[in-house]
Amino acid sequence: MGRRSPEVLHDALSHLRTAQAHAQRDLNDQVVIDAVCMRLSAGIEALANLDPDLREQLFAADWPLMWGMRNRIAHGYVLVDAVIVRRTLIRDVPTIVHRIEAHLEAVAEAGVLASDFLDGYVVGGCGEGA
Repeated sequence: MGRRSPEVLHDALSHLRTAQAHAQRDLNDQVVIDAVCMRLSAGIEALANLDPDLREQLFAADWPLMWGMRNRIAHGYVLVDAVIVRRTLIRDVPTIVHRIEAHLEAVAEAGVLASDFLDGYVVGGCGEGA
């Protein structure tokens, strides 16, 4: 059995946040660009392990573009344009991170609500004294 969606999403978040942290350094330094690219690629690769329906829900038409970026990094590393990487970090990664965080918060909230409901049912409902 594969990893559950929250695990995959947390893994992707870790890589994407690390890429953002690396980007606080000099993006004219090739070593920094390389580190950022590797983390971007790993984060996107992690998202590829999501259930396709959830991936569609979270990223819709952006997913093919994200996967294309991952492919450029993974298969044509010398051809990766530092300007595009910078733009991706500024414009796209924060949106991706926000979508993942919002989904995880909604899932956590729904889990709390479901467990509260079940606790109330067992304690105050038919389960008590039965």
